[in-house]
Amino acid sequence: MKITFIQTGGTIDKDYPKVTKGWAFEFGEPAIQRIMDKLEPAFEYKIVTACQKDSSQLLKKDLDEIANLIRHDNGVKFIITHGTDTMIQTALYLNKVVKDKLVIITGAIRPERFSNSDAPINLGSAIAATNLLEKGIYITMHGVVKSHLDINRNLETGKFF
Repeated sequence: MKITFIQTGGTIDKDYPKVTKGWAFEFGEPAIQRIMDKLEPAFEYKIVTACQKDSSQLLKKDLDEIANLIRHDNGVKFIITHGTDTMIQTALYLNKVVKDKLVIITGAIRPERFSNSDAPINLGSAIAATNLLEKGIYITMHGVVKSHLDINRNLETGKFF
């Protein structure tokens, strides 16, 4: 099994400022790599970066880039790390343009750098789901794995269900 991970940014990848008196989070290396280093996976993988943005800042050209990375890759299993604000919209877009591939979108409510981050469990759920699901577009967050058509989000709590 081989999985292609695609970094797009979002909270999962946010990092502390690297300058003095910095206050805003920055994007750095993919959180995926730090998590995979701890996992020592029994499968092949690669990590590619489509962009490093807050999901509310994604443009159509960014979505096109994500879709092109998937369509032109020989693999069939993809996990996208993404900001939670627009992951459902990205899933709906990808469903229109990506066929015959398994795509799972996940992210985190708290950055992977935080000790109480949900990033490792969400990424782990996505990895496990690649062993069980057929082609299609899915989202996994908060211990839930659902088709992009069946998942919802409570905007008051931020939880997906």
